Parts: sequence; structure tokens; C-alpha cells
Amino acid sequence: MNQHATPSATDIPALMLAMGQRARAAAHGLGLVSSEAKNEALLAMATALYDSNAIILDANARDMEAARAAGLTGSFLDRLLLDTKRVNAIGQGLEDIAALPDPVGKVMDSWTRPNGLLIERVRTPLGVIGVIYESRPNVTADAGGLCLKAGNAVILRGGTDSFHSSSAIHTALIEGLRAAKLPEAAIQLVPVTDRAAVGEMLKGLGGNLDVIVPRGGKSLVERVQNEARVPVFAHLEGIVHIYIHAAADAEKAMKLVRNAKLRRTGVCGAAETLLIDRAAADRLLAPLVKMLADEGCEVRGDETARAADARVVQASETDWSTEYLDAIISAKVVDGLDAAIAHIEHYGSHHTDCIVTEDQAAAEKFLREVDSAIVMHNASTQFADGGEFGFGGEIGIATGRMHARGPVGVEQLTSFKYRVHGDGQLRP
Repeated sequence: MNQHATPSATDIPALMLAMGQRARAAAHGLGLVSSEAKNEALLAMATALYDSNAIILDANARDMEAARAAGLTGSFLDRLLLDTKRVNAIGQGLEDIAALPDPVGKVMDSWTRPNGLLIERVRTPLGVIGVIYESRPNVTADAGGLCLKAGNAVILRGGTDSFHSSSAIHTALIEGLRAAKLPEAAIQLVPVTDRAAVGEMLKGLGGNLDVIVPRGGKSLVERVQNEARVPVFAHLEGIVHIYIHAAADAEKAMKLVRNAKLRRTGVCGAAETLLIDRAAADRLLAPLVKMLADEGCEVRGDETARAADARVVQASETDWSTEYLDAIISAKVVDGLDAAIAHIEHYGSHHTDCIVTEDQAAAEKFLREVDSAIVMHNASTQFADGGEFGFGGEIGIATGRMHARGPVGVEQLTSFKYRVHGDGQLRP
């Protein structure tokens, strides 16, 4: 079947089962593929992306036109949009993944028992990974490249909104696989937009799917977490806090809050709640709120924040637990570090949280006690990204506590096995 055929009614269960079977067959061989072959494929993919820039942008223009016609605006369109710079960044991401050490076969630890047995813990691929995502066509390449580097096969189910963009990017990935003589089934894109395909993936594709990674809005992630019959790497929301401590540097606080909120409002690392220590409120609350409001950001605040600037609107209880993904931020004055940590624990989503302070002891307490996948000191929360962590990219940011936490990159897409070397030892 043509991977990039126009979506049409078909036997979805049979289609998806066949994709799962092909992926499983491909995964078996990928675990044994050399680093050189995988890197050759990744670099060839990047070249194909650069060469296909015009084709990809034309496909994206079709998706953007349809999205605007559907009434979509703001951060959604920003996540969907591709331009030459963004396409080149996708290609660069594949080159960065190629430059990473190959995790497969890496000895994580080894030890010798008193009886002479040598035991090694060695990284292995997870197997077949399903990625279900919305809006962001770049995930097609990020997920495909990362899974390949880690020796996994992947089945990609992009959103209806980004179907043409994802398909054009996928074509470049297939060219890279062909160039390195690797199986095309290593990176498959679901060729239909029927939501039933998601349901089949959640069932596990006849036992052929080992893990699912959802990347999208709250409704998608909730559905995956509630219905999946295979393990899930996911975060439900990015309710990200930036806390201005009593010992915060004023200039640093202004720059960090501006970047954390406004650099790109539609990414999961964008700050959604601004917490300001009461001991810093007299010198920092009004300037911070003014800066945000002047730059077009709606501020929803408590009574103290409202008193600082007439443009601040009254925050409701739900604002403290809302991921806006837009030029909106909630603002609250808290009574010290413990109160800030308590607020984050109560309302946060364990994604990314930051303290701005020059007090090292306060920073260490925050980093130790805030139970989030990423905790930061004096850095923009928009660094919550696998590429910025040196992972070459990411499939998403996991906020659970099992297996993977934080940006899911190459190493997080592996498991391990034990190799035991003996010389005839018998257990008494």
C-alpha cells in the first residue's frame, strides 16, 4: 500500500495489524544493525529533507490552509507551521542524532560474583514503538530518527491537521533508509486519518507494539493513558511554574520570565504560572506584570497582583492548574519558598519548574524538593527540550516515574538485558 495515499475508507484493523507485523519483523534486524549503517541512514535522511524543502513547504501550506479554514488560530498554527528555517532545523536534528553515541550494546554496568560469574547489564532496543502526535510535523523526523538510532522500529500516527506535512517528511526518511539499505518498515507512517487507527494502536497491534508515546493535547493523552493496553510514556500537561524568590536578581528575573513565557507560548515548556515571593513583591511584582502586559500577555492574578497593575484580571481557581499554551499567564504572590513548593506540588503537573534566585541554599532546596521531571535554577523553562539537553531531539517529555522521565531521547528508548559469562559454574 502506498504510504502516502490520500486517506480513504479501508479495513483499518487489517491495515494496522499488517503494519505492526512489518514493524516487528524490521525490529528484529534493527537491533543488530551497525552504528555506521544507522548513521548513514540518518545523514541521508537529512540530505533528503534539505533537498525536499520546497516539496515539504508546499505540503505544509496545504495543511495550514485547511487549519485556517477550520478556524484554528494562535499557538496551534505556530506548532503546525513550517518554514525553510524550521525544515533545516529538522534536518540538523537528524544530523545531531547521527552524531550521538549508539546506545545499543553499551555495557551499563558489570561485576564479578564470588563464584566467578561475570554479569553485565547491556542496553537493548525496546522493540516496536508507536508514536501518536498532533500538530507538530517535526515529530515525524524526531521520532523516526531517535527510534532508528536506538535500534527500534516505529509506527507514526500524525494528526489529521499535519497529514500532508508529515507525509512529505516521511518520504525523506524512507529515502534515507533506502540509501543505507535498511528496511523501509523501520519507520512507517499510518496512511489514513481515520481515528480508528489510533484505537488499533492502543490495543497493541496484535502484540506487536511494545510502547506508545502520545504527543499532543490533553484529550489525546488522556485517551491514550486510559485505553492503552501497552506501556505509555506520556505527560498529561505542562503546567510550568517560574518562581521569583526573595533573593532574585531583578534584571535576570525580567529576562527569564519574558523568555519562559513569550519566546513561544505554544510549547510544553512555556511558563504558565508566575509565583512571586512576598519578600520580593515590592520591587519585582509591578515591573514583571507591566512587562508581560506591555508585550500583549494577559495576566490573571490574585488580589496582590491585581493591585500592582490595573490590566491584571482576577484569577479563578482553575487558572492555577491551566496549561494555556497561549499569551496568558497566572500570577500569584506566595509567602516564601515553602509556600511556592507547596503550590507547585498541589497545582503542578510534574513537568518543568524553575526558581530564580541568587541564594544557593534556596535553589538547592527547590531543586531537591520539587518533584518534577525537570527542575531549573536561573534558566528559562523553554530549555525543557531534548535537543537543548543534547539528546539530538525528543519524542516527548515523560512526567511519570517509570522507565523514562523528562525528555525521551535515544537512551530512554532502550531497555537492557543481562549477559552472564561463566566457566562451568553450577549452583549448589
